[in-house]
Amino acid sequence: MPTPVVAVVDIGSNSIKVLVATRSDSGNITALASRTLDARISAGISRAEPRLSEEGMARGLAAIVALLSETTAFSPAQSVLVATSAVRDAANGAEFRARVLAATGLSVRILTGDEEAHLIGRGLTCDPALAVLRDFHVFDLGGGSLECLTFIDRKICQAVSLQLGCVRLAEKFVPDFAACFSTESAEHIAAHISAVVLASGFTFAPAIAIGTGGTVSTVRAIIAARTGKTFEQTNPVITLATLRNLLAELGNLPLSARRQIPGLPPNRADVFPTALATLVTLAKIGGFDAYRNSLFNLRYGLAAEMLEKL
Repeated sequence: MPTPVVAVVDIGSNSIKVLVATRSDSGNITALASRTLDARISAGISRAEPRLSEEGMARGLAAIVALLSETTAFSPAQSVLVATSAVRDAANGAEFRARVLAATGLSVRILTGDEEAHLIGRGLTCDPALAVLRDFHVFDLGGGSLECLTFIDRKICQAVSLQLGCVRLAEKFVPDFAACFSTESAEHIAAHISAVVLASGFTFAPAIAIGTGGTVSTVRAIIAARTGKTFEQTNPVITLATLRNLLAELGNLPLSARRQIPGLPPNRADVFPTALATLVTLAKIGGFDAYRNSLFNLRYGLAAEMLEKL
């Protein structure tokens, strides 16, 4: 009997991603197809009453329809759409979900912050490259939120979802996206992150830090472009020094110049310095000097959950 295939569409604040997956003979979650489209449905997320813009909803709906169309060739036994911070927090999130249902026939499952964090954690445990790790932290930085987890003996013992996504912070602390990233913005972001993390009660212990989400992957893509390597050939360990140097370099460039950086998607260039500053600040608070990148995050956790039930 063939192993079932499932499809997951993750409607994130900054990008919308699809994963088509199955389970291998050895029991591992295996990706058959994966793609990401930048849609930035979260513009305006930092307002007192966040609302999805008409343009953002249109971009998001187009991306969802396009990604779902790519899954049909695999005849998935089940397809699921999930949404995180942007739709979860938006006053008109229900309207967007109704549009998606009308266009695709599929309902959007809204993940709570706790569900999102735990599914990210479950996805990480599917990464064969991390199989030997027992104790580690996980940080997943998105556009609307930051998920922080701690694993002890490969079990989640601590998980929080914080409103520290890079789009949210950039809208709050960067007055002019087109200008260089100022020292003042960096200081305000660092102070805000420190206060929010402290208030959350999340604690740090000596452990390896795993970084998931678009920011760490984009750093690897930039390194790949500069060294003539493929993404897979780059070192998954991104040092704090690398992040600081890249922040200093790109932060001193206006947006128009950042959009020309090979490996940096132009649609991410406006919030990328904020994202780098967030990871640098988090590393300073936690006392670690590198992030180990993994691509096994929320979508893999959902795929594992779905395949387990089929």
